[in-house]
Amino acid sequence: RGSAMKPADAINIEDLHRIAKRRTPKVAFDYFEGGAEDEHGLARNEAEFRRHRLLPRYLVDVSQVDQRTTLFGRTYASPFGLAPTGVNSLLRPGAERMLADAAAAANIPYVLSGLGTARLEDIAQAAPQHAWFQLYAAKDRAISEDQIRRAADAGMNALMYTVDVPVLSKRERDLRNGFGRPRLPLRVYLEALRHPAWLFDYFRHGGGPPFFETWAPYSKGGGSAQAVLQAVGELWPAPDHTWRDVERFRRLWPGPFILKGILHPEDAVRAAELGVDGVLVSNHGARQLDAAPAALEMLPAIRVAVGDRLAILIDSGFRRGSHIVIARALGAQMVFLGRPVLYGMAAFGRAGAARAIEILRQEVEITLKQIGCPSLEVLGPHFLL
Repeated sequence: RGSAMKPADAINIEDLHRIAKRRTPKVAFDYFEGGAEDEHGLARNEAEFRRHRLLPRYLVDVSQVDQRTTLFGRTYASPFGLAPTGVNSLLRPGAERMLADAAAAANIPYVLSGLGTARLEDIAQAAPQHAWFQLYAAKDRAISEDQIRRAADAGMNALMYTVDVPVLSKRERDLRNGFGRPRLPLRVYLEALRHPAWLFDYFRHGGGPPFFETWAPYSKGGGSAQAVLQAVGELWPAPDHTWRDVERFRRLWPGPFILKGILHPEDAVRAAELGVDGVLVSNHGARQLDAAPAALEMLPAIRVAVGDRLAILIDSGFRRGSHIVIARALGAQMVFLGRPVLYGMAAFGRAGAARAIEILRQEVEITLKQIGCPSLEVLGPHFLL
């Protein structure tokens, strides 16, 4: 029955989640779905939204509501964009291009992951007004500087330097599944046989490990997917990066420069002092430090600490349009979504990603009308109980 469904049959993100899970082998789906260690952080992210109440005002003309959002001099159709998520080809070959196309069509930003399986130049060309690049800094600073120059030359609209991966976390679903090992346990292969549509796509596009095309020029072992994968493992993550690297990369990048993974107000203040244009408040979707606070939990304190000195963005745990409205009311200028749009893309390809965006846009509109808020310009903490 799942294979006969169409994107329009999904009425919420959870519908897309269920379809995507049916289509995708457990070893691949768990990589995107899982968190660190006991996964308390995943539960904390969801619980934090339930802690907030929107307080409606009635007898307001909401026959038209405006959810357009201006950020770094560009006006987008909605107050959310697509967050960087790595290794998307595990869900569908060509996934990054699907996501970029869907974002451009919806007039929202798309951030290509530094661990994406598409060349940054190709994505910049595919979505010239909407593509941003996420920098995962390498141990060799020269490689990071080269990626920054490449992103600028390609016309990427913003650079998002992710700082919350000083070391790979302990993701226990991946450890149990043997994810990343040269040979997976037999049970993993047997379980994958239950997902024939995924297997057909996987082998039709060559099979094998993901190809991190943006990193290919830095592989000393040749240009094969396996050689590049090994190079990435040797070059990243970089535990010795500090605020000096932020200053260095800020000088190199000519456009909007964002730090992703900020949770402490003092780090946000320091970023503002160094000329950073924005911070993305994030606990990495609860995939790094299981004991970290939810991003939404830290948003108000960061807003108070930095005021209007830089843009405040947020991700982690968003599943509903009402969640996006809550974050805006607490001071975020834009929300970035990872898993919700991946579910759509995994379920139906580009059309599924577009459906996820459409669902969330509709929910934002309904929520704004329900609370008596005709424009995001007047949305603030007075709409929260």
